[in-house]
Amino acid sequence: MLKRKIIDEFAAWKRNPERLCLLVKGARQVGKTFIVRLFAEESYKHFVEINFVENPAYAAIFDSDLDVETLTKQISLRVPGAELVPGETLIFLDEIQLCPKARTALKFLASDKRFDVIASGSMLGIHYKDVPSYPVGYVDQLEMHSLDFEEFLWANGVSPESIRDIKGYYDAAKPVPAAMHGRMMELFREYIVIGGMPRVVQDFVTTHNFANALRIQKGILADYADDIGKYADGAEKAKARACFLSIPKHLSKDYKKFRYSLVEKGGSSRKYGGSLMWLYDAGIISFCHNLGAPELPLEGNAKSDTFKVYMRDTGLLMAMLDDGSQEDIIDGNLGIYKGAIYENIIAEIFTKRGKKLYYYEKGNKLEIDFFIRRSKTATAVEVKSADNTKSKSLDSVMENYGVEAGIKLSGKNVGKAGRIESFPLYMAMFL
Repeated sequence: MLKRKIIDEFAAWKRNPERLCLLVKGARQVGKTFIVRLFAEESYKHFVEINFVENPAYAAIFDSDLDVETLTKQISLRVPGAELVPGETLIFLDEIQLCPKARTALKFLASDKRFDVIASGSMLGIHYKDVPSYPVGYVDQLEMHSLDFEEFLWANGVSPESIRDIKGYYDAAKPVPAAMHGRMMELFREYIVIGGMPRVVQDFVTTHNFANALRIQKGILADYADDIGKYADGAEKAKARACFLSIPKHLSKDYKKFRYSLVEKGGSSRKYGGSLMWLYDAGIISFCHNLGAPELPLEGNAKSDTFKVYMRDTGLLMAMLDDGSQEDIIDGNLGIYKGAIYENIIAEIFTKRGKKLYYYEKGNKLEIDFFIRRSKTATAVEVKSADNTKSKSLDSVMENYGVEAGIKLSGKNVGKAGRIESFPLYMAMFL
């Protein structure tokens, strides 16, 4: 069974005497349903699951009045075996986006406080307009992703103590012992290929079969394509699909700014901007915005109309490439895509750490892959997939643009040259 960090956040929510209803957001198949069921099993005497995908008829529970007395009667009537004991029951509203009135009902359930309530959904940003009365102020929210790298390490038998040892080298800015460094880089490359989708990870740690993992990943991608067909409105279906399929093409370019012309010749933000937001709201992609100036505050300097796009799960991005790409990454050879893949994995790690993504570009000659706030300083981060870690852009931005701190992430061990620190790629999880 895969260990997930979010269950600790569930426990913290339950300990809060002022807790509201909890809304868990995230892309399809990141493990929301499984982890809520596990939490209920460990933490409650009674559990009532109302899954609007498995049983669409459950929507009728919310067709009449939404006061809690009426709701409890309807749940008792329509959900077999439901035991609603105040203070001892967790009600789980799964795929709540399919029942907008259930989302409105969270307001009344939160105010009543007899029952703890967790709701989850994978298309919540897309369906918010369908909600008659959005329960502002009555809902705590958590974002759930596929497994992060640390969770992937746990799944592969790396103990929390070993991870703390590695972080010790990061904190002390000292090189990791060669054998440990080599093993961590091996696991990091496997994480790039396998990604963090729970079904894929569970199969891989059981079978160690890359072909099986790829088959499951392609099935998930097909499900995403089906979701576009099901949930995107009218003309958005074809446009959202075209944007989705264009992502590898964008990442293969030296100039990685998202260009609508790569989706369709003559394409524009007016035509495709909404479709791209559809993919973002579905939890499939992340935006990385260009900075007008490489300085704090990062969000204040971000350009809303100039951005790169990354997949939220790099394993799924790998599955969109040619067959054999997985082997190339493991062997360290992926041509024009290799730099893009390593950028995507760092973007994924930052996103799963709750960071917004920013980069800096000046003309055609200077581009810094990422900027983060670190120790109250705007810090430039360059990602290198090759052994050659020289970076003219990083040197230039620090010499000429007032940037005080820089980080290189690569396959090399910990080091430092002037104001530029070097860390192995796997240490991005500590930044």
